[in-house]
This record gives sequence, structure tokens and C-alpha cells, in this order.
Amino acid sequence: MRKDAREAVLKVLYAREINPESSEGLKKSLFRKLSAEEVGFADGLMQAVDAHEEEILRMIDENIRNFKKDRLFPVDRAVLMIAVAEILYFDDIPPVVSVSEATDLAQKYSTEKSADFVNGVLSGVIANV
Repeated sequence: MRKDAREAVLKVLYAREINPESSEGLKKSLFRKLSAEEVGFADGLMQAVDAHEEEILRMIDENIRNFKKDRLFPVDRAVLMIAVAEILYFDDIPPVVSVSEATDLAQKYSTEKSADFVNGVLSGVIANV
């Protein structure tokens, strides 16, 4: 399922932010546990994030309201990067699915209020696309 692929990408993006040198090994380890279809989706997602990182981060920054950008949790940033990449570059995924999956990831891996925060930021992204 794509849910597992998104979760693997989240872990790689988070690891890259914390310790960039360890992320490639983690990626190989995590992707090995995915089906061929999931690996294809995860690779595409990673490529979209890597190729458009500046634009994705700009979209996130422009849609954060009443919150200092430098206080953004690394997990929340990674969740948002995945969802924004999907919204902007994956026409086969309805934005509502990307938002739902992102809020699920935030709920599972971040703080109590992160799911609402992620939902709000992504709503702004969708409104501005």
C-alpha cells in the first residue's frame, strides 16, 4: 500500500534532516521491506521532493500561519514535504487523499496538535495551487 511507502519516505526525510549521512542506508533498509509497486511510488516521491525541494519548502512557508517557521518540528516538515509533493506533482492522487494521509502520519509520528497543524497548512497549499 502507498501508506507504507509514505511512511518509509517520512523516515528517510526525517533521518536526512537529523543525520544526512545515515539516510541512504536507512532508505535501502526501509525500501527493501516494500513491494515493487510501493518502491516505485516511494522512489517517485523521493525524486519529486529532491527535485523540487525549494518550491515545496516555499509553499509550506507561505502557508504557515501564526507559527514561527523555525519552530517547525522536523517530522512535521517531512510530512508536509511529502504531501505538498503529492499535491503538486502527482495528478493521480486527489489532494484530499494526500491531506488525509499526511494527517495520519502526523498523528502517528508527531505531537498531539500536529495533525491539525498539518491539515491547516495543506488546506492553504491547496487553496493556492
